[in-house]
Amino acid sequence: MLAGVRRGILGGTFDPPHLAHLVAAEAAYRDLALDVVSFVPAGAPWQKAGRVVTAATHRWEMSLLAVGGIDYLEADDREVRRDGWTYTIDTLDSFPGRDDLVLILGADAAAGLPTWHRAADVLARAEVAVMPRPGADRAAVEQAAGRVRWLDTPLLPVSGTLLRAMRHEGRSIRFLVREAVYAYIEEHGLYAGR
Repeated sequence: MLAGVRRGILGGTFDPPHLAHLVAAEAAYRDLALDVVSFVPAGAPWQKAGRVVTAATHRWEMSLLAVGGIDYLEADDREVRRDGWTYTIDTLDSFPGRDDLVLILGADAAAGLPTWHRAADVLARAEVAVMPRPGADRAAVEQAAGRVRWLDTPLLPVSGTLLRAMRHEGRSIRFLVREAVYAYIEEHGLYAGR
């Protein structure tokens, strides 16, 4: 039997993918001896139903640009190709069973794990690595997600919500996203009208 891959899964809306995502991926890759970190943009994120989310095609293109040129990072389109709501357990189950999966989450997302579809199955299928976030309560995260691996990263108060608001206000987000992502956002006029 072939050996599996030790794979980090960094999922999210990536609306847009930003430097905190890259810092989390880098820390997980180095600290947890991963072979690769897959950026998996959500197709139709069920927990964001009723909210405005940028078209999956744009989020996919930005994800490709965010990981470009970094050989241990990859963009994976399995969720944007899937019809209907996208659930983390379905994504995890779509990887070969021999793969050793590490789900990389921000502390805010990890604290909400009990609300996820088939949360117990998610925790059974993947190890959870958590990036600290400003204001996040470590005890609450550990209560929600069980045994987690905390990534050794600085507290970065960067989020998609913040970046979209900054763009809406006419402020620059350059250097908070990779240059290619910034150029894509500018070229397509993303977030300026929100």
